[in-house]
Amino acid sequence: MRKALIVGINDYPNSPLDACVNDANAIRTLLESHGDGSPNFGVKMMTSPSTSVTRSTLKEAIENLFSSDSDMALLYFSGHGYIKSTGGYLVTTDTKKYDEGVSMDEVLAIANKSKAKNKVIILDCCHSGALGSLNISGNNIAQLAEGLSVLTASRDSEYAFETNGSGVFTSLVVDALKGGAADIRGNISPGSLYAYVDEALGAWDQRPIFKTNVSNFASLRNVPPKVPLETMRKITIYFNTPEAEHNLDPSYEDKEKSAIEENVKIFKDLQKFQSVGLVVPVDAEFMYFAALNSKSCRLTALGYQYWRLVNENKL
Repeated sequence: MRKALIVGINDYPNSPLDACVNDANAIRTLLESHGDGSPNFGVKMMTSPSTSVTRSTLKEAIENLFSSDSDMALLYFSGHGYIKSTGGYLVTTDTKKYDEGVSMDEVLAIANKSKAKNKVIILDCCHSGALGSLNISGNNIAQLAEGLSVLTASRDSEYAFETNGSGVFTSLVVDALKGGAADIRGNISPGSLYAYVDEALGAWDQRPIFKTNVSNFASLRNVPPKVPLETMRKITIYFNTPEAEHNLDPSYEDKEKSAIEENVKIFKDLQKFQSVGLVVPVDAEFMYFAALNSKSCRLTALGYQYWRLVNENKL
């Protein structure tokens, strides 16, 4: 069982936003199902103005999210963030001076106590990097429990911006969840999500923050793999050892008169491996020329890794 609480707040009384509800809906659409259409997260939505997202209702929903021993519990929040001497806050619609919303320290404490196997918190709000940072009291609430990952749009000292009807951060997260952050097998993890966003934002932009304490791989969403798994499992057939080279000749190229059907099929698989960085031609710029000139191809360092996974029946 995988649960997600997705929150988007636009209608703040004194400082309304435009993109948060759109961002929440975009995240929901992607998390509800995997790339092949199979179900993923059971999603609960809290979007304002359609729902009143007050301090009490938001805190109750967060506690309910993290109360069970689900396989994964994910919190996404898009709205205003606020920071002061006592720490950071997720601002709610009933915000007022000295009671701005739900404390980020409270959110972290709730998540830390959760029995869910994996916990993920994604915040698209100003000063969101304050979650998981020591506050001025110097306590140790910043410690992340095992299985918890936190991804925020900005440092605790920075703002998070909107552009073209979407948060800058969330627009990148959406692209990452669509497949931009997927590994060769089609898995999208919190770490790969961060790597995708981090690469897209420059040194002078808002800087995303990633904090994690995990001991096992957890996928947020799966998309069709870049190389079909049945094809990937042939890697140990084409290369007897990780150091072996696969010899090529013109019979592997389907446009040559000497083409052999079985070799042509193998060559197409090897080209797929090359397209994802598992294989490179030896003494040739392209696989095509390696075949025409009877050269060979070999595994890359990444190819070694997948060869081992197949050889050990882990793929």
